[in-house]
Amino acid sequence: MPVSRDIVLMYRAPRQVVRGLYDMGQREDRAIAWLMIGCFIVFVSYLPALQRSAVFEGGNFQRDMVYAFVSWLLVWPLGFYALSFAAFGLIYAFRKSATAYGARLSVFWGWLAATPLALFYGLLVGFNGADHPGTVMIGALWLAVLAWFWVCGLIETSGTD
Repeated sequence: MPVSRDIVLMYRAPRQVVRGLYDMGQREDRAIAWLMIGCFIVFVSYLPALQRSAVFEGGNFQRDMVYAFVSWLLVWPLGFYALSFAAFGLIYAFRKSATAYGARLSVFWGWLAATPLALFYGLLVGFNGADHPGTVMIGALWLAVLAWFWVCGLIETSGTD
């Protein structure tokens, strides 16, 4: 199934989507592609906020954009690997059938699947600023959906019901 269709289905049946992806077999290339695409999309979502900062606060858009690019495409992926390792350790303590690949799949795929909300959040930060109540609400929704995807994915890949 195409990634875009899986992302839409993820909002209705996250465990079913993760189960289908997990059943396709261990593919590290696919997992890191999801992570890198998700990080790139979040980088793109930061561009309106960086432009707002450059216009209203006199920031340097090009410099800030390069810093954000390096951060999102080099530093954050390492953090997500550490997060997936920690998630694996936590799940493995309760469920010996858990796999490290299942934890990576859950974290990386959940990150990619939540990026539509990240794009909306970034757009709102660019238009309204980070302190606007609507922006804060969408940011909180993004984090809640991300946590929901991660938990559902970890449950599904660890073999618990």
